[in-house]
Amino acid sequence: MNQNLFTSFNIPMMLGIPLVVLIILFPITLIMPSNKLINNRLSSLQQWLIQLTLKQMMMVHTNKGRTWSLMLLALISFIALNNLLGLTPYAFTPTTQLSMNLGMAIPLWAATVFMGLRFKTKASLAHFLPQGTPVPLIPMLIIIETISLFIQPMALAVRLTANITAGHLLMHLLGDTALTLMSIYVSSSTITIIIIILLITLELGVALIQAYVFTLLVSLYLHDNS
Repeated sequence: MNQNLFTSFNIPMMLGIPLVVLIILFPITLIMPSNKLINNRLSSLQQWLIQLTLKQMMMVHTNKGRTWSLMLLALISFIALNNLLGLTPYAFTPTTQLSMNLGMAIPLWAATVFMGLRFKTKASLAHFLPQGTPVPLIPMLIIIETISLFIQPMALAVRLTANITAGHLLMHLLGDTALTLMSIYVSSSTITIIIIILLITLELGVALIQAYVFTLLVSLYLHDNS
């Protein structure tokens, strides 16, 4: 039995060795490439989703930004699969770890910023000081814009961590409530179980939406700097 609500978010260990790397790589092994000349329904659905996702994210990009298509597609698939992994029984959700999400957000954000400074130096520096700013406000606005720029990767990581963690905690609380009510009021327990089923359905949507939002924000940062 868990000691507290956050015990399920601890990284699993075996013989003192963290298993987080194996857990993160496990969903990727479930994607099998198609080696058939004629695609089946699953392959066709997969290709349709890939084309739809790329179209939504890449329609506003220049040719230089579209070179990131493969990386963004891999990113959204990786986050979505790891989010869905946490909805299986007795599983660990890697995306509930802020350190992992920061490890994805900071390099991607830094790459877009360095790309903007290299290829669009004037436009990138112009974001720190809007046109027509009064002279007395120039130092303050530069500081504020610099802080807002460095907050972007934190916002990416915290948003993903908070949304996934909140859903898991809510399911955990409702599950304990259903077990407690089952021995007291059967009717109340049945209603709670129905709510849990609906919540799991909602979490399936949240898992996919958060993967899309994370990737879309990275795509927008790329658009601003390419």
